[in-house]
Amino acid sequence: MKFHTDLRSLKRETKVYFYRGRGPGGQRRNKKETCVRLRHIPSGVTITATEHRYQARNKELAFERLQKRLTKLNKRKKPRIPTRISRAKKEKLLREKKRLSEKKRLRRKVEIPLE
Repeated sequence: MKFHTDLRSLKRETKVYFYRGRGPGGQRRNKKETCVRLRHIPSGVTITATEHRYQARNKELAFERLQKRLTKLNKRKKPRIPTRISRAKKEKLLREKKRLSEKKRLRRKVEIPLE
């Protein structure tokens, strides 16, 4: 599904939440709701921005991040072309497997038959 990445349609399709920041930053950070959380409704993507002191700057930053995330989601992934394992590689894997099983077999307890 393709998502719009222009700012006008993003502002229509997102819910913006403001909240108080946590951690260091002093009185302003503890009293003002400067942190921003965006929820893009069509894609379900949630973005937060808490770095800056001002709500407007955090809001701009959050929208930039949302644009980047949606651009990344819009890109089609290259289809993987399955390849076969070569005969030499298979033989090498089997040799390694036998070597490890031999090593483990030698670690076992030896049972001595009682007569």
